[in-house]
Amino acid sequence: MRCLLYILILLLPCEVLSRSISGVLHDANGTPIPFANVQWEGSSIGDATDEQGNFLLEEVPTGQGVLLFSSLWYQRLKKQVPAGDEALDLGTIVLQEDMLGLDEVVITGTMRETFVKASPIKVEVITAERLQKNLPAVNLMDGLLLVNGVQEVTSCGICFTNSISINGLPGPYTAVLMDGTPMYGNLASVYGLNGIPTQMIDRFEVVKGPSSTLYGSEAIAGVINIITKDPGDEPTHAFDLMGTSHQEAFGNVALASRSGNWKAFSGINFTYMDRYEDENGDGFGDMIGMDRLSLFTKWNLDRPEHRKLSIAAKLYVEDRRNGVEEFFTDRNYRSMRGSDSIYGESIYTLRGEIFGTYDLPTSEDIRVDYSMSWHDQDSYYGADHYLAKQGILFSNLVWNKRKKKHLLTAGWTNRYQFYDDNTVATNEDLSNHPERQYIPGIFAETEWAGNAMWTVLGGMRLDYYSGHGIIPSPRASVKYSLSQWTTLRTSAGTGFKIVNLFTEDHAFITGQRAVEIEERLDPERSWNVSANFNHIHALWNSSGMLDIDVYYTRFGNKIIADYDVPGKIIYSNANGFAESYGMAMTFNQQFAFPLAYNLGLNFNRATTTALENGALSTTLILYAPQWSGVLTINYNLTKIGVNIAYTANATGPMELPKVFDLDQNGEQLGAHRPIRSQAFFIQNIQITKKFQHNSMEVYGGVQNFLNYRQQESPLIGYNDPNYQPGFSPYFDTSYAYASLHGREVFIGLRVDLVNLSKN
Repeated sequence: MRCLLYILILLLPCEVLSRSISGVLHDANGTPIPFANVQWEGSSIGDATDEQGNFLLEEVPTGQGVLLFSSLWYQRLKKQVPAGDEALDLGTIVLQEDMLGLDEVVITGTMRETFVKASPIKVEVITAERLQKNLPAVNLMDGLLLVNGVQEVTSCGICFTNSISINGLPGPYTAVLMDGTPMYGNLASVYGLNGIPTQMIDRFEVVKGPSSTLYGSEAIAGVINIITKDPGDEPTHAFDLMGTSHQEAFGNVALASRSGNWKAFSGINFTYMDRYEDENGDGFGDMIGMDRLSLFTKWNLDRPEHRKLSIAAKLYVEDRRNGVEEFFTDRNYRSMRGSDSIYGESIYTLRGEIFGTYDLPTSEDIRVDYSMSWHDQDSYYGADHYLAKQGILFSNLVWNKRKKKHLLTAGWTNRYQFYDDNTVATNEDLSNHPERQYIPGIFAETEWAGNAMWTVLGGMRLDYYSGHGIIPSPRASVKYSLSQWTTLRTSAGTGFKIVNLFTEDHAFITGQRAVEIEERLDPERSWNVSANFNHIHALWNSSGMLDIDVYYTRFGNKIIADYDVPGKIIYSNANGFAESYGMAMTFNQQFAFPLAYNLGLNFNRATTTALENGALSTTLILYAPQWSGVLTINYNLTKIGVNIAYTANATGPMELPKVFDLDQNGEQLGAHRPIRSQAFFIQNIQITKKFQHNSMEVYGGVQNFLNYRQQESPLIGYNDPNYQPGFSPYFDTSYAYASLHGREVFIGLRVDLVNLSKN
């Protein structure tokens, strides 16, 4: 009878005690966080927030437990939930911004997705959100102000073309990628980087140190990889308009849409600058005039098993000009281009790009990254006409294979490049010889995670150049976790660079210096060792990070531009070696109250050592700051939706070319200008206010509010009484080391409307 009773009890229907839990997820500004993960700890019960940040978990146990909240770019949060059997509404849950960025996904260091904290290669990340919060960034070059040890280098004191320097090394030593694909070498590294609008940037990743093992030539100082936005994450309509006290106008307009399995994101970016100003009295404009238009579109296809297919395209048109006032005003340059009596520089740039990724429909993890670009340059520098065309076709077949603790990445690269101009670079014996070069390469890299503490990486690349043969590029890296919060990384590797001076050194075609090449220039090679210490700390009711880098790079075949002989630039491979070494430190904190700061300092020494008159002589590399720093401070007035951001950039002394001003008779003075600059600081403040459920932002502030300008004119020989301005044989535009822009007030408006669903 007792047994029968037990059986009846087991057969009775049982009531499973459960409940539902709901709420909404916001950031500190009150902005909804869509597509965040909400998980009941220790179970498979979870949900993702919708476009408005709402979540609903059903069939949650009635006992006490913990909810886990996580989303990219935000700190993870654990929330204790009391026991109960009724539906529970948690109201608004606030996630704080993850300033440390350890859970961000990066791809640049290893050519595959991994977390910042897990990568054996140190990767720094600047997100679009961080750019918008701190700076009125219009394009990539503006955003680089937030990266410690990275500077903008001005190539010309009239047209202000620029490049990116990492740890004091010249701009063309930095490889710039778009979604992992090399895009901006040679000609575009001087004339194309301003044409990358922030509108299309989701984030950019920075790897310092040679990375030729994965990315080939130009990755000798480091890599900057621009990750473009995912169409599925973008608002259906968005615009960003900004004006400045210098009568400049900038704008972005973007649309996102869906058609079947395709998601698309398209935008237009414009820049208008047409004000003549000559505060330093040298007779030439302190600011460029510019009309710039950039069109961008990206299409992603939803495919089975989350395979990727993306196609992106960008068209970039720029009309850049500056010179004497008569050339500049009323757009007279259009009829005066090439004048031999009224000096001005007019640069027309037309650039088109197509790039993307295709995952092969195979059981193996194989993809193809591809790109095509065409760059057309039509420029006048005074009476000198410079015409140049460059086309690049690129493909990279990448295979990732994981087996237990080993992860292999291997690939086959094909690059075809065409270059032609109207200089002696492609013209010999009165006939034209455009450069056409096919460059194949193979690479393989393996990563081994021995245990939770050790990760070891090693790789090799072989590239073939017809003029130089096979060029090997090995590297190795080790990551060791001393604890959950402390990590050591060490790396060693090589880089190389094939040089085309006529497309990379603006001094070739500006000013009146004659160019001499003393010998056949061989590829530059570099060897680098570096170490990184990273520690997460919890001090004074805050979380933060201390990050220290030390590095040493030695160059062979370093190509040196010698400006010491008046009227000449003499190029040669160094008869010796060059070095760049130093230390970088970053310290940041995020307090429990809404204050966060990030402080970065970089100390660097870049020198060339050569044999002169039987003895070794060491000189500093030009335009390489001996130290630099960046500071950002953010304070969030949450209740009224206002963020206050202060940004400061410090640039230490740097070596400058030896140049001589002229006396009233047009003769060179006996004493040259200072060959070392003074340290200077650029400070900015921005205030951002959110309105209408955070779909609209008004922002404004002051850039360079202490009104720093380069004290000396960047020009030499501009006042020669024997020649029209700009046409003196002593005229030179190379003494540019800081901005002439001065203080600038700005105000802007951003509006985002209706996000597309990711589902």
